[in-house]
Amino acid sequence: MAAEIVNPRTASSGDSSVGSTDQDRLGEPLDSFDPAFALHRGGKMAVQATVPIRDKDDLSLAYTPGVAKVCSAIAEQPELVHDYTWKSSVVAVVTDGTAVLGLGDIGPEASLPVMEGKAILFKQFGGVDAVPIALACTGVDEIVETVVRLAPSFGGVNLEDISAPRCFEIERKLQERLDIPVFHDDQHGTAVVTLAALRNAAKLTGRELGDLRAVISGAGAAGVAIAKFLLEAGLGDVAVTDRKGVVSTDRDDLTDVKRELAEITNKAGISGSLESALAGADVFIGVSGGTVPEPAVASMAEGAFVFAMANPNPEVHPDIAHKYAAVVATGRSDFPNQINNVLAFPGIFAGALQVRASRITEGMKIAAAEALAAVVGDDLAADYVIPSPFDERVAPAVTAAVAAAARAEGVARR
Repeated sequence: MAAEIVNPRTASSGDSSVGSTDQDRLGEPLDSFDPAFALHRGGKMAVQATVPIRDKDDLSLAYTPGVAKVCSAIAEQPELVHDYTWKSSVVAVVTDGTAVLGLGDIGPEASLPVMEGKAILFKQFGGVDAVPIALACTGVDEIVETVVRLAPSFGGVNLEDISAPRCFEIERKLQERLDIPVFHDDQHGTAVVTLAALRNAAKLTGRELGDLRAVISGAGAAGVAIAKFLLEAGLGDVAVTDRKGVVSTDRDDLTDVKRELAEITNKAGISGSLESALAGADVFIGVSGGTVPEPAVASMAEGAFVFAMANPNPEVHPDIAHKYAAVVATGRSDFPNQINNVLAFPGIFAGALQVRASRITEGMKIAAAEALAAVVGDDLAADYVIPSPFDERVAPAVTAAVAAAARAEGVARR
């Protein structure tokens, strides 16, 4: 029996069961009957020393008085902090808990298991240390000021699970204020892996990105970033849809972010519903969590690609998608072609930190996508357009490509 999930921010205050769990009702620890709780007990990470402290000599070097020499040297030459502390190899994973997985606005404390998970993925797949930081504030300026004040301790900032449209402004303002990489993974990690899979799908079917018209379901952080990134990479055309249909210049209900998006997308001038936009489309990319009717999928162009990435329920179930599409991808690990951010963000940060980059550029992200796509190599097939996160070639390939791109674009400092 699974534990009941309750969102304390949306539950009725008059409901006496709010906040109750199976532990309350059964009187036994949750981890006695649920392996997810058993794994999480005590948290998923810890701090580990990289130097021994075996005796007083070790202590005097690691702490006082030896540490004073290092502190004084850094005070005189601030750049030495990168050589004599962990700053250049550690990332802050920052959230306000407002858009956590599919749970929504559950608050900072409830977001911590996810942030810990993100941190151990950084370490496992990229060799990058990361520290979860859950903030008890949601205002754009509050978050920006807080992170700016924390930044001296870190070599990069990974923004995570912050709701749109605030996430766009927060990322932009932080990158303007800081000289270290700031990366909102919900946007850019998703976009990088999507581009890699799309490049290989196009290659498999003998097409170029410029030949393709795509439809994206979802105009949140991921949808907006994917649209912009695919156009930057050379996609022929893309229409983005929200709950009210295609994001187009003839609508008067658009936010500033969607208005800007409408100006650069939808060259075909499509209006109306998602279903109407899909007619004749070459690519469907789902980042919305909705459901696409089968007739709409059937109306897509011959040899279409369906990337239905909502979790746990894809917008189009693979069994349906395979009836009509040449390549099918999801966000789930139990189907082929998983579009998983863990393929991108560890290597991207590892490459950026390796060369002490001041930011992560579009060129660095495109290099990451190309390197990720290249890992598939001659094994390219309809059920293998993107490698597994456990393919040991992935992180080194992405790291090297990102580092080289940073040097080429002039943002590397070593």
